[in-house]
Amino acid sequence: MQPWVLGLMSGTSLDGIDAALIRSDGVEVSAIGAFHSAPYDPAFRERLRGVLGETGPVAAVAQELTLLHAEAVRRLLHEAGMEPREIDVIGFHGHTIWHAPRQGRTRQIGDGALLAAETGIDVVADFRSNDVAAGGEGAPLAPLFHAALASRLERPLAVLNLGGVGNVTWIAADRDDGSGVPGAGETGILAFDTGPGNALLNDWMEHCSGAPLDRDGALARQGRVDEAALAALLDNPYFALTPPKSLDRDHFDASPVAGLSPADGAATLTAFTAAAVARAGDHFPAPPKRWLVTGGGRLNPVLMAAMAQRLPVAVEAVESVGWNGDALEAQAFAFLAARSRRGLPLSLPTTTGVSAPINGGVLFECGARAAR
Repeated sequence: MQPWVLGLMSGTSLDGIDAALIRSDGVEVSAIGAFHSAPYDPAFRERLRGVLGETGPVAAVAQELTLLHAEAVRRLLHEAGMEPREIDVIGFHGHTIWHAPRQGRTRQIGDGALLAAETGIDVVADFRSNDVAAGGEGAPLAPLFHAALASRLERPLAVLNLGGVGNVTWIAADRDDGSGVPGAGETGILAFDTGPGNALLNDWMEHCSGAPLDRDGALARQGRVDEAALAALLDNPYFALTPPKSLDRDHFDASPVAGLSPADGAATLTAFTAAAVARAGDHFPAPPKRWLVTGGGRLNPVLMAAMAQRLPVAVEAVESVGWNGDALEAQAFAFLAARSRRGLPLSLPTTTGVSAPINGGVLFECGARAAR
């Protein structure tokens, strides 16, 4: 029987911690378990925002972040009625504060050793560094999990994650490249960051109203898209780059909307995310039969409608195929932790641009297990 593994994700939207359980050997997923989400309180969110770019009291925020993750693990296990000894490993992504792969740098804060000690469970952390050191983009890392989940779905298929940054996995016919995941061959999977997800819009909302996001697209719905500002936002060389490619959350400059009203700015930034997604489709080897959307962006009906207007096929939340869009990224890092333990690749040339399939992650054993 496949072991229970636990995944943790703190995304670029700065909204909180997602924790999820799955049964997996890192190749297949046999069961989906409990899920828990722990929002950051506003004060910690600002402390975390303050260390983006590796500025400020990084060590103190990293310790606080880790302890918050430990509490999320405890709450998840309590809700699931499980004990730490029943979990094989935790996949701990940490929080990205700097991502510049073309400079050979990526940094996710979070103390894997402290988390292992706090939870009594072995931890795999630092998923991206090995890929970047080998010349890859270090992102996105969820594609192999998407491919495992999509093995029974009609393809070609695009799985779009709209967190702070947008990223997409294009999945075609089954291929075998040694990764052990259906659909993960050189012509079977392609992944890259599409452009902005929710980060620019969330920052705009924070600036205009102090709200963390445009809930249900309410503000954007009241505004009008400024076409000149949208054209300026889209005039970015990133969109013409051949994938695989990746972004930092602060890659794009929102200054073109600076003079707009709050509603028009929200409408324009929403349109920018949708237009970036549509441009991503130009890089696919073949058109997908549909787009499945995960992440917080799928909960914004204005954004979903904007994408539907720009894309020629159905655009649906991942719940339409029985997936949990809130849990998917955390589940992915549980899956990747299981792969890391087995020495299986976490990334491929067609997902991060690394020269060959490559493993990653650093194992931190908890004291109880290390002593056995």
